[in-house]
Amino acid sequence: MVHWKKRLSISWLLITVLMLAACEEKDPVVQVHKEEEESLPDVVKIGFSMDTLEEERWVRDRDLFKKAVEDLGAEVEIMEARGNDALQVLQAETLISQGIDVLVIVPYNAEAAAAIVQKAHRAGIKVVSYDRLVKNADIDLYVSFDNERVGELQARAIKELVPEGKYVYIGGADTDYNAHLMKKGVFSVLNSPIDLGDITVAYDQWTDNWLPANAYSNMKEALKANHNDIDAVIAANDATAGMALKAMEEEGLKGKIPIAGQDAELAAAQRIVQGTQTMTVYKPIDTLAREAASLAIALAKDEYIDTDKKINNGKIEVPSVLLEPIAVDRDNLDSTIIADGFHSREDVYR
Repeated sequence: MVHWKKRLSISWLLITVLMLAACEEKDPVVQVHKEEEESLPDVVKIGFSMDTLEEERWVRDRDLFKKAVEDLGAEVEIMEARGNDALQVLQAETLISQGIDVLVIVPYNAEAAAAIVQKAHRAGIKVVSYDRLVKNADIDLYVSFDNERVGELQARAIKELVPEGKYVYIGGADTDYNAHLMKKGVFSVLNSPIDLGDITVAYDQWTDNWLPANAYSNMKEALKANHNDIDAVIAANDATAGMALKAMEEEGLKGKIPIAGQDAELAAAQRIVQGTQTMTVYKPIDTLAREAASLAIALAKDEYIDTDKKINNGKIEVPSVLLEPIAVDRDNLDSTIIADGFHSREDVYR
């Protein structure tokens, strides 16, 4: 009887051991699934703080950047400051509070936006300057076109047509560092003929807030100061060029004075076809948006980004990715902005 009880106890012990072993085999499987669930990557969330959507090109930037981010499996929250630096700071704070991983910013005021960078960094959020450089801040990355090159392309195109004469320069906003870079590029080309006395700068003024109405006032003033005796105009973008042309048209000078712009806006392309605007500088925004989206996501994932250029923003040498702009005139409209689908041929040649 005792032996039978012993055998029974041993049998139960064996059953218990086997059950525990079975559990041991199952537990690792459950653990693997748990680890897999825990290792699933969170969706990267990007905040996009924009200065304005008043101009055609910035609406394009917004839409293209949003698409590029979403195509890469990330999310983006977009806010527009309507040309107000205090509002941009407030909106950036809102984006930061929403738990974004990276802040991409088109600064309204290059200097004031430094406060935004500080706030983001305190929250452990990296910052990318999109197209416009934030000054005097520890920016993590700058993605833009070579803005000095933009100015060089404008000046070379106009200088080729007008090697001697009176020039008017309608700059961008003084608060936008890009406007300074473009102006630097323009005068890197013009300084030599200016020194030789071949070219005279008859008027040179910034356009407050990039507002076309202010460019119109500047051009009216330039014409009045020179009794309509000017030979060439370089405007910081197509919107300012359009209003400069309006002022010239009112003086009977439509199509008589070469003028350069930038951004390849539809109205500018149409003016080039009509012969009232000489050239524009095309910056393939789709390339910019895709590059910025890809790099912002890489930053969020702490991936190494190798850049071969650096731009000094007054505080640090900012790692920079600078894309190449393209000069566009009547001869290459079809092979550039139309071939890229930036504008349709029907719209340009309406």
